[in-house]
Amino acid sequence: MSATLAARRMLAAASHSSHEGGARTWKILSFVLALPGVAVCMANAYMKMQATDHTQPEFVKYDHLQIRTKKFPWGDGNHSLFHNGHTNALPDGYEAGDHH
Repeated sequence: MSATLAARRMLAAASHSSHEGGARTWKILSFVLALPGVAVCMANAYMKMQATDHTQPEFVKYDHLQIRTKKFPWGDGNHSLFHNGHTNALPDGYEAGDHH
């Protein structure tokens, strides 16, 4: 009986101690793992942006990519909602004024 009682006390003590300091553990993990991880990802994105060639690709007119059954309901009806003249081509090709 005393061995069972001792085992119960030990398990009870272990269960209580595992819940204590949970916020402290997550705070330490946030500062030691999460913030350096975000910093590494930001550095990677910055280096890739610096190394990328930003020249406009050659326009190839693929008929299946240029299908317009009706005009867009905004602007002149030919530009998509988030149109970027440097990267997004119109059905006729890139816009003339946006070459860098």
